[in-house]
Amino acid sequence: PQPLAKGGRLVLAPDDELRRVSILSPSTELQLFDGRNKAQNGWFVVRSLIPAGKTGAVVEWHLAGSVQPGWTRPPMIAHSQVGYHPDQEKIAVIELDRNDKQKGKAKLLKVTADGESKEILESAIKPWGEYLRYNYAAFDFTGVRDSGIYMIEYDGVTTAPFRIAPDVYASAWQPTLDVFFPVQMDHMLVNEAYRVWHGASHLDDARQAPVDHVHFDLYAQGPATDTRFKPGQHIPGLNIGGWYDAGDYDIRTQSQYSTVINLVNVWENFGLKRDTTTVDYDRRYVDLHVADGKPDVLQQIEHGTLGLIAQHRVFGRAIPGIVAAHLEQYTHLGDGLTKTDNLIYDPKMGELESDGKRSGKPDDRWAFTGYSTPLNYGSIAALAAASRALKGYNDALAEESLDAAVKGWEKEQGQEPKMFQHGNTTGGDLYDEMFKAATELLLATREERYASAVSALLPRIEARFGFNAVQAVKVLPHMDEKYAKEIRDMAWNYRNRMRELIADNPFGVPITRGGWAGNGFVINFAVTNYFLHKAFPDLINREEVFRGLNYLYGTHPGSNLSFVSNVGTRSKQVAYGMNRADFSFISGGIVPGVLVIKPDFPENKEDWPFFWGQNEYVITLGAPYIFLVNATRELLAK
Repeated sequence: PQPLAKGGRLVLAPDDELRRVSILSPSTELQLFDGRNKAQNGWFVVRSLIPAGKTGAVVEWHLAGSVQPGWTRPPMIAHSQVGYHPDQEKIAVIELDRNDKQKGKAKLLKVTADGESKEILESAIKPWGEYLRYNYAAFDFTGVRDSGIYMIEYDGVTTAPFRIAPDVYASAWQPTLDVFFPVQMDHMLVNEAYRVWHGASHLDDARQAPVDHVHFDLYAQGPATDTRFKPGQHIPGLNIGGWYDAGDYDIRTQSQYSTVINLVNVWENFGLKRDTTTVDYDRRYVDLHVADGKPDVLQQIEHGTLGLIAQHRVFGRAIPGIVAAHLEQYTHLGDGLTKTDNLIYDPKMGELESDGKRSGKPDDRWAFTGYSTPLNYGSIAALAAASRALKGYNDALAEESLDAAVKGWEKEQGQEPKMFQHGNTTGGDLYDEMFKAATELLLATREERYASAVSALLPRIEARFGFNAVQAVKVLPHMDEKYAKEIRDMAWNYRNRMRELIADNPFGVPITRGGWAGNGFVINFAVTNYFLHKAFPDLINREEVFRGLNYLYGTHPGSNLSFVSNVGTRSKQVAYGMNRADFSFISGGIVPGVLVIKPDFPENKEDWPFFWGQNEYVITLGAPYIFLVNATRELLAK
């Protein structure tokens, strides 16, 4: 690419006082490039070439930003873009520039049918204090219970309209089940009316990954394959089931089993019978918004289970996952069908040769197969859970899944743990995953040996109770009084720790500060609180469940955008999925959310999908989100 311009000084947005920035280079030439010439995620680039044969200060730039004395950021009114049930707490959080003075009162306006805005409530805002770089205050309108459409007004800023109504959450979960999950289904053609989201991709899965190889996206293969397959050899039977983990088309096993377990939780707790999707495995065909007489939740559980059981059929255990072999495939944007030729690689053929079933093109995905006992326990847990949900729906798969789970447990219990670990693809904590497997097997079989294992593992998971609380509570009806008391004690300690953790922000949820934003932590926090509230309502109140949804829907720092695409008045409409090159969204996808840029800047870029740490859809958020909405509906219905 050639530079758009060259010179010693570059001024950005010279006509806009609020955005004007200048770069001055007194000794080297500035060059301005349009990085989109190289890739869709490129943007504008300014550079100077380092001169040869020079030491000391070789390149010097002076940067200056336009400054408007006395400027203050307008207030941001954080609230739920979906709205509120009449019976729940309703608190908007007002975010203020440090230099802004609180104006005292906010108003709740009701929008009438003729377009008028009628003041319903005027109330003083309650100062909260400083968090990150802003000051915060709360506007409490919990007492307003009448159904209708409302807006909040403060200091000249008025929010988008939202509802207060008993049915406000009735359909909030549906885009995720109706659209997002079907679109993520690998090995299937996915159709939506006049659009094909993608063809039946990766039917040539998969080749054994090479040994002693560190791959991209946190995959690696150790010194051995830990299988009967040689590096590069085709592994039959892996071209079925599974979801694209995110926008990069890999089958990450840890994501698959987490999603299956969460979908089973949805089925067992709420029994959702919604049917809007046709799934036809004989034709490898999925059709959105066309019913086929089968509950969509069960069809998604089936699809995830098929991907997991395929690994157990071939290897007798779980493997870390399946991912594109080459970087140019990994960065592919578009129809997943076009990532490979869908023909099994035959090294005896030339690259342009094909017999219609095999080809000489080495474009098949690689299977990473290092043996990880924690990963295997996680897969065992999901298969045991799926066996319960699939009973009476797909009995053969249910029976096979439970049989594989039982055999897998017995095998792991009879040997030393195999701890191949790399990145985030080889399972979680060993004892967390073992506890998960024991609880799901207990629920599936009611056998005493699994109850004994659950009890024996309690000391191992106590320090990480927050990550294990859902599993611990699920088996309470099948355990003794001693176990129940121990879980209650752990729940008490968890409650106290979490309340200390969330006290540092005005939103009532834990806000993480890692390189991947924290919506997943918030959702799991709220789901955990639901299970603990059901078991110990005197310890955890239901508002500690609802705050997780409020956060997702706009009650968060930085902006009031809903992080669930197509859910809420204003929602994420530019996100990182397979759609990211189009600067568009997948209905029902959930993004990671607010990323705290060091030291104190809360950011979620609304117009730039390629920041994956803020904007990448992942299946592991979709399933617990569906659960959380329905948990909220259940609690409010009572």
